[in-house]
Amino acid sequence: MKINRGIAAISIAAVAALGLSACTSDADTASKNISTAAEAFEVQRTIVGINGITGATIFYAEGRCSVESAESFLPGAVEVTCKYGPDEYRKHFVMLGDQDSLSITQEKSIDVSEYHTRIVLKLQNVIPEFDIMVGEDQ
Repeated sequence: MKINRGIAAISIAAVAALGLSACTSDADTASKNISTAAEAFEVQRTIVGINGITGATIFYAEGRCSVESAESFLPGAVEVTCKYGPDEYRKHFVMLGDQDSLSITQEKSIDVSEYHTRIVLKLQNVIPEFDIMVGEDQ
């Protein structure tokens, strides 16, 4: 029986992650599980950008949002991706200066295990979505 290489690689990665999680504390595991839930848009957050000199709010977002550094895109940038509906997402880039700060608050507690690492496999992402154009309009 021929095994799909992509599924085999994901399985190996999952087993390796489970093995490595045995060395972490309960707090580390719970923290990683909250981060995993946030990346799956399951965590309600409030994100506030504040000018450190004036104290003025320069950015505000509330909702199911993922926050990541966008330093590779642009120095001082933060990428905020929010889920607005079942199939609606919007990406925002926040440019932080030397005196600016970003506060990210989880609004509600969520149920995560401190004993088991959570792994989310989205098999639909293993096979990329593509469009097929047929005919003279290529």
